[in-house]
Amino acid sequence: MATPTHSVAGQSRALVRWEHARVPSPSGPVPARVYRPAASAPRGWLVWAHGGSWRAGSAQDWHGSTAELARISGFAVASVDYRLVPEVRHPAMVEDVLAALAWAREQAREQAREQIREQAGERVGDRAGESLPVAVGGDSAGATLAACAALACRDRGLPLAAQLLAYPPLDPGCTAASYHRFPDMFPTASYLRAAWQDYRDPDRPSAADGTPLYSTPFEAADLRGVARAVLATGDLDPVGDDVHRYARLLHSAGVEVTLREFGQTGHGAFLQPGRATGGGPGTASLRGWLGVALRLLTSPAVPGA
Repeated sequence: MATPTHSVAGQSRALVRWEHARVPSPSGPVPARVYRPAASAPRGWLVWAHGGSWRAGSAQDWHGSTAELARISGFAVASVDYRLVPEVRHPAMVEDVLAALAWAREQAREQAREQIREQAGERVGDRAGESLPVAVGGDSAGATLAACAALACRDRGLPLAAQLLAYPPLDPGCTAASYHRFPDMFPTASYLRAAWQDYRDPDRPSAADGTPLYSTPFEAADLRGVARAVLATGDLDPVGDDVHRYARLLHSAGVEVTLREFGQTGHGAFLQPGRATGGGPGTASLRGWLGVALRLLTSPAVPGA
């Protein structure tokens, strides 16, 4: 269910349209905002989980940033208002992201069918099983949820084109050197340790089908087969070492990884605009780089390239 679309104000006016949506889930509808490029059909679908230490934040708060991500990537972006602490604890948030991914897959399949119908000389039945690519992503605590959702998709045999992770905190103990290298930078180790305690269920529950629902991908003993990853962090971000460690673990497991560390950049950079470049407004920002990376990662291969 969705409301009529609206134009996004600012630099993306008339380039992105958005609508409210309610994603069905076993625990009840999950609110979301869906952003689509206005000039063309989406290249795929990206489910995005906002930051906020699992305690705060909303799709509305992330409105401009996710709209620009849709504009740059060419994807439809479903920004999810997942449930927050203290009303719930893990795994409720991961379940909400997984519900949004299931809904996005339905949208991607229907959109693929519509595109096939528009192609002269082809019958829908010949390619009815095709779908546009579906990816998951998030920033900060939302990136942690996205990484856990990607592992759940692997365990359930569900296709996922990519995971876009902007500076996820991954170690509940906050033991990496970067937490101590920048002790006064947000988020501090003490702040994050308290957030982890509020977020995590000590019983580490599994889903109804018995598959694990990790609170951090560092809990997974085996990362093989998880979706290819695009990771971004800043050289002044206290969680930076977590991101680099995860990139190494993924690479060791045979997972395709793209990692970029932005210079003179702290936590929260997904919400910050970038300078204008030849690629258009904002493409020099961290979120602009993520959007370009997603577009390139999911582009069809060029024959002979």
